[in-house]
Amino acid sequence: MSDYILETPRLGMRRFCEADIPHLRAFLQRDAVMFAYGGAFDEEKVQQWYRRQLDRYDTYGDFGSWALCLKESGTFIGQCGLTICQVRGADHMEVGYILDQPFWGHGYATEGAIACKEFAFRQLSRGHVVSRIRCDNMPSINVAIRNGMTAWDCVPDNMGSGLYNLVFGIENPNNQKEGR
Repeated sequence: MSDYILETPRLGMRRFCEADIPHLRAFLQRDAVMFAYGGAFDEEKVQQWYRRQLDRYDTYGDFGSWALCLKESGTFIGQCGLTICQVRGADHMEVGYILDQPFWGHGYATEGAIACKEFAFRQLSRGHVVSRIRCDNMPSINVAIRNGMTAWDCVPDNMGSGLYNLVFGIENPNNQKEGR
């Protein structure tokens, strides 16, 4: 029996554990991977990021940012999951993903993001989901589009870059009770 919370044909998503910290360092400390977050994280930010994920599990239980692994080998390739973000003072369920650079361009982010959207709609009965994406992050914008999302809003980047985030979103076609 696997410990995956969510699975796709190629991917498994599970809660982070302490053994994942070296893997987190490997991609959170790469400038190319973390450019949308203002650059590579130092050790303190890696530890804070890890603890924040554990806190989310305690708070939300059914969802959070999960370790993203290749099912065939168990290889850790990044993170993908659901969090709560604020847009213009309102809480929204956000589909988020960060993949380590060697795993870019294989469709993993799109596959994981679609699975997270469907989990939010089917298991959590959410009326919509969003993805906040820095306006110059074309690969992530393309993932959101492939996930069926359209641009809903443009808001200042909360990372202090002076740039803007595009807020992509999609309504749950089966359940409109939540609304925007």
